[in-house]
Amino acid sequence: MADNDIFLPKKMFLTKGIGKHKEKLSSFELALRNAGIEKYNLVRVSSIFPPGCKIIPKSKGLGMLKPGQIVFCVIAENASNEPNRLMAASIGVAIPKNTEHYGYLSEHHSFGQKEKVAGEYAEDLAAEMLASTYGISFDVHASYNEKKDFFKIDGRIVNTRNHTISAVCDKNGLWTTVISVAVLVL
Repeated sequence: MADNDIFLPKKMFLTKGIGKHKEKLSSFELALRNAGIEKYNLVRVSSIFPPGCKIIPKSKGLGMLKPGQIVFCVIAENASNEPNRLMAASIGVAIPKNTEHYGYLSEHHSFGQKEKVAGEYAEDLAAEMLASTYGISFDVHASYNEKKDFFKIDGRIVNTRNHTISAVCDKNGLWTTVISVAVLVL
């Protein structure tokens, strides 16, 4: 591995979780446990999907990590203790068909949106952010090929997906936290 590739992730997996507790921090910890990533020292990074990176199953990705390891990730997080409040956290992914180019990961945190709506918004956001790197404006409706389920941005095919979780806050006012996480594996 070349020195300049030391911190270039080759794999990524997606996970999500929900936690509820009387303390906000503890609800976040429980969400991490529910997602299976509580054992790692998480470092939040911005939203680039590395060139050549492969999305792998969560079980395979977790098997590549060791407790206490520093792990880079993109985290969408939302929390509230307002009884019965609907919330969501979503990671949107936009990956160019040409894997030599980088893609985008978006984080979307919302109130009042169900999973489908929040997830589609996160996908659109990731595609829009990627389009802006090409220097072009992006119209989600004009660029999307519904039949083939991909975006075409300036002649480039871009595949998108999302990883979303929603929850209704605890009716008794416990803190409820939702997270969706893209975990980058070196």
